[in-house]
Amino acid sequence: MQRDSLEKILIGLTFLSMMIALYAIFIYAPLEATMGLIQKIWYFHLAAAWIAFLAYFHVFLAGILYLWKRERRFDILGRSSAEIGILFNTLVLITGSIWAKPVWGTWWTWDPRLSTTLILWILYIAYLMIRTSSEDDSKGARLAAVFGIVAFIDVPIVYMSIRWWRTIHPVIFKLKGTEVNPAMIITLLISLAAFTLFYFCLLHQRISLEKIKDELELIEDKLMEVKRK
Repeated sequence: MQRDSLEKILIGLTFLSMMIALYAIFIYAPLEATMGLIQKIWYFHLAAAWIAFLAYFHVFLAGILYLWKRERRFDILGRSSAEIGILFNTLVLITGSIWAKPVWGTWWTWDPRLSTTLILWILYIAYLMIRTSSEDDSKGARLAAVFGIVAFIDVPIVYMSIRWWRTIHPVIFKLKGTEVNPAMIITLLISLAAFTLFYFCLLHQRISLEKIKDELELIEDKLMEVKRK
């Protein structure tokens, strides 16, 4: 009962925060002088990137814990978080392309930030393929855990790519601060908070589904044993 109440609270907070974020994005935040309305996609694009990074960090952490403890719950966490990370990574690529067309004049360019983000997406697609392709479930979990740890190396590379290499992708936040309008920063923070709650809501639901699947498989195994007797 307590778990159901916490789940309802999480869903409610997620919905409320999303409504506040939408208001802040389309009503509160001012239009950017050069890009105009298309700049609004920035709040979704950056928030989706943050969630992808957060999800992949959980895959990284779950991989370490699984190799150490060999507990199923960490395998579930890694797999569930990877699926969500790929979803938001895809949104990053899509929203980035939509934003790039009117601003850069092209849907895609092999810019270091874009290229490393695409590689990141491919790496975690490979993670899921490794996790699901092995006939031995425990072996697949171990291989995926190792791959998830190694794949996370690309996350800081994606983040630092616009600082390490010459790129057309803008650097918004610098050591000396930022010139972005304070209302835009507040809106971005609200968007990040809303997306973070949304991530944890999705993660909770996905983990619950995986646990239900395990319970059903256990029941099925017991029924098969009864039939054999």
